[in-house]
Amino acid sequence: MGLELLFPIRPDEGSSTLRKTPRCQAAWTPQREPREARTTNSVDSDELLCPRSAAQSRRTSRERAPAAAPPTSQARGGPERAPIGCSAAALAKADIISTVEFNYNGDLLATGDKGGRVVIFQREQENKSRPHTRGEYNVYSTFQSHEPEFDYLKSLEIEEKINKIKWLPQQNAAHFLLSTNDKTIKLWKISERDKRAEGYNLKDEDGRLRDPFRITALRVPILKPMDLMVEASPRRIFANAHTYHINSISVNSDHETYLSADDLRINLWHLEITGRSFNIVDIKPANMEELTEVITASEFHPHHCNVFVYSSSRGSVRLCDMRAAALCDQHAKLFEEPEDPSSRSFFSEIISSISDVSFSHSGRYMMTRDYLSVKVWDLHMESRPVETYQVHEYLRGKLCSLYENDCIFDKFECCWSGDDSAIMTGSYNNFFRMFERTTLRDVTLEASRENSKPRALLKPRKVCTGGKRKRDEISVDSLDFSSKILHTSWHPADDIVAVAATNNLYIFQDKVH
Repeated sequence: MGLELLFPIRPDEGSSTLRKTPRCQAAWTPQREPREARTTNSVDSDELLCPRSAAQSRRTSRERAPAAAPPTSQARGGPERAPIGCSAAALAKADIISTVEFNYNGDLLATGDKGGRVVIFQREQENKSRPHTRGEYNVYSTFQSHEPEFDYLKSLEIEEKINKIKWLPQQNAAHFLLSTNDKTIKLWKISERDKRAEGYNLKDEDGRLRDPFRITALRVPILKPMDLMVEASPRRIFANAHTYHINSISVNSDHETYLSADDLRINLWHLEITGRSFNIVDIKPANMEELTEVITASEFHPHHCNVFVYSSSRGSVRLCDMRAAALCDQHAKLFEEPEDPSSRSFFSEIISSISDVSFSHSGRYMMTRDYLSVKVWDLHMESRPVETYQVHEYLRGKLCSLYENDCIFDKFECCWSGDDSAIMTGSYNNFFRMFERTTLRDVTLEASRENSKPRALLKPRKVCTGGKRKRDEISVDSLDFSSKILHTSWHPADDIVAVAATNNLYIFQDKVH
């Protein structure tokens, strides 16, 4: 499996608009205006009771309140040139990518970051004079999805970080996507406008109202061409339904409803109704001291609108059927692998926590990601996974140090190829792993600035766990745990993948012969 880099994308220092450099050195460099420092001293009592360890509690994100975002627009064409280069000290936390998602046909790629911004990239159409441009993605639109807010009732700050982005199937010329932070989900419409109306009767061309008594003739407004504008406007805001932090959203196959999940509850929404949602899963006990697990991820089945799954921090996945009951407290199936007592340790419960769950496109299989491995389950067999792939087993001996620096609580995502024949997930040192299910071959690749020349072929990397290290290998003691790939996405039809490495977005495709 040979992958070549299309180009890297890096938010960095620069202007307030996205700037694009020449194709051989593509990089985007936004900068935000400084915000006032915000502090919070109070903690919600419910959050204190949420079942997290002492180390996990240090990583608990701050709560946020719902906020509406004004419509924004971006003119396409005529980007300014910007220099490449950024020191590590200049890396802004707000520019760290927090989610990556292709749309249903793969022509658009959306990213969200910790600053609450959504950036959308559009795939270039095929050009006979430039055959290699097909597959390249350029900036299409960028807008501020969420703003930082403050919950005055609980004295808690609500961050603007985008937790998840999910595209809706395209029904007309416009595109729609759902974006969420910890508390508020928004439905955005992304549309193009290349004409403007002129010749109004009640206002001048500059927008000022005219004196009605001076209007002597009736004019018919006409449409005139203009520079193409891409507008993003919030069409729905779904708020005030989650006490805990939202970790998942999933659009149903009926294209009318979607679910949102937090630590203890899952809600079902209709896309046209913002003021009401239905609680379909609630695992919160009457006494919070009896709580033993939390919900970590949830997803709808790709074909059956009544079926969904949710994973837990104890390593189990429950499949629920909404036809059985309105409140799906009783699962239809439980997928859980028995633990080997001989291998149990202090870290067993932490590393068994599932960070992501994803159905295959066919709907026959389901993939889960825990800290050290990826497992593929057949929905017809609950007792054990049909496939298990070790992602970074060489870290098992370093769990103590990973616990001390909180890396053991990192949440890695996983994704399927378009034909379900391969899977991909991230690791440390900006490594990402790809596994072919039929041949059982696997490869470790690195997304880095050093080998970021466009069309450069990626070389497989190997980690040396002990003994004499070969020239092309890297020692496990030399891995950079601050450089990690948590978020990945695979094109639904082609062999094109997008991986987010801190504040860099890399897009790779299978080698073109």
